[in-house]
Amino acid sequence: MTAIKESSTRNFNKQFSAISCPVTYVMNKIGGYWKPIILYHLSNGPKRYSELKRAIPQITEKMLIQHLKQLQEDNLVLRTAEPVVPPFVTYSLTPAGAKLQPVLNAMAVWGLDDMEQRR
Repeated sequence: MTAIKESSTRNFNKQFSAISCPVTYVMNKIGGYWKPIILYHLSNGPKRYSELKRAIPQITEKMLIQHLKQLQEDNLVLRTAEPVVPPFVTYSLTPAGAKLQPVLNAMAVWGLDDMEQRR
């Protein structure tokens, strides 16, 4: 796969859209299949990696690690490592991540309602 130049028109349009459209901004932060699911599971409180893996058995380890790192970079998830042996790491929502709870809950309510109507 070829790399896309940072100065490309596509990247310029993407960056412009991200700063001018709030929906695009949010989708850049939580878009994709797994990120909203991870955030939804963390809304019930801090979880260890293994707890998240058990809660979302379909996700691969690579995807879970990758998305947790991206969510950390976007200041939505906080990784806390305790200095003990063996290492004890927990993931929790940051204040910005916690503000997404009503959005995720609304998505869940809409999904349940739409699923019911399609039966």
